[in-house]
This record gives sequence, C-alpha cells and structure tokens, in this order.
Amino acid sequence: MSTFALLNTHMNAAERNADQLLDQALQQWGGSEDLWVFGYGSLIWRPDFEFTERRAAHVHGWHRALKMWSTINRGTPQVPGLVFGMLSGGSCQGMVFRIPRSDGDAVMRRLWQREMPNAVYDPRWLPCKTSQGVVKALAFTLSRQSPHHTGELAPDEYRRIFSQAQGIYGTTFDYARATLDELQRLGIDDKALKRLLSYADTHGSQFQRRAAI
Repeated sequence: MSTFALLNTHMNAAERNADQLLDQALQQWGGSEDLWVFGYGSLIWRPDFEFTERRAAHVHGWHRALKMWSTINRGTPQVPGLVFGMLSGGSCQGMVFRIPRSDGDAVMRRLWQREMPNAVYDPRWLPCKTSQGVVKALAFTLSRQSPHHTGELAPDEYRRIFSQAQGIYGTTFDYARATLDELQRLGIDDKALKRLLSYADTHGSQFQRRAAI
C-alpha cells in the first residue's frame, strides 16, 4: 500500500465526532461573555466572521507549524497538501478576535464547518497575552499523535508539496505565502515559516502563485 493510501486509511480510522467536540466547546464557553478566538494561520487574513475587536496576542506553550496533512482544502487524497496546526512547545504570535456574546454560538458553528469537518483539531481555551491584558480564547491545536500530523518533513518533501499540492481553496504554497505576508504586515517575524518557503522561492518560477486565494 502506498504512503498516501496508508495515510488516508489511518485518517479514516481516527475520525472523531465533530458535533460532540462542538457541544463540549460551547459548554466550556458558557455563553455568558463575549467569545474570543485565537487566529494563527488563515484565520488572521480570512476570518469569515464579524468581530468587534482584534488584538495582537502571544500564546506560550504552543507554536505555529505547517505540519498538518490536508486532503481537501490545500491538497487531495492522491497528493496531500499542508495546513497549519498549533503544536505544543514554544510560543506563538497571532491575533485574537472578539465576537459579541449574542453572535458567539453562530460563529462557533461556522468555525466548526470550516476548521473541524473531520474533527482533526483539538479545540482548547488558551490564555492569550495582549497589550490590554490576558484573554482566554478558543484555539485549534493539533496532537502529535494525530494521523494528520506529518512529523518531521525533509526540505525536498516541502519542495514537492509546494510545487504539486492543490485543493479546493488553492495551493499549499499560496496558503503558506499568504499567511507569511499577513504576519509580516502585522510586524510578526516567523523565521520557521520563512525558512520553509525559501525551499520554494529559491527554485524560481515553477512556484509562482498559480491560483487566487
């Protein structure tokens, strides 16, 4: 059996109940206060929900990593792509979004449709440090035990994925590049992501952006 076939077999076997995880997250939020959501990847540049406030935020104990297989959004079962997950260890700079309490339930359900169709992430309420104090925000983390976690990938593997992987929302390369662009616009320096994208950028025109984000 091929690597990709094995990957898909493990993914299917490991699927969890997204509705149960949503119910649990809604109970933990409680609905008595405004909802905060922490964005560290595409949520920063395409939140897809209305918010009343956005702040730069710093989370300790977790870091942004392009180490989650994507077989729909940024790849296919035949040629998996990558999306970001938050892995334990280190720290992460991103943005927190404040959603009015009255809209919180609807926004949570919309987020689940976008982020949790296969219940891959582990939703967590993390303390996020901002210039106006600490807020507890919903964040989508990834377990290293998940079959969707890539483990360590060699530069050649990232290069291949950047040049080939494309899903319903576009290429892995476009997704990673858009995230880096927005981080830089916000004054956030992600050296690890810069290094990964350099594997593509140093090989010229074959990695030019091929689809609208």
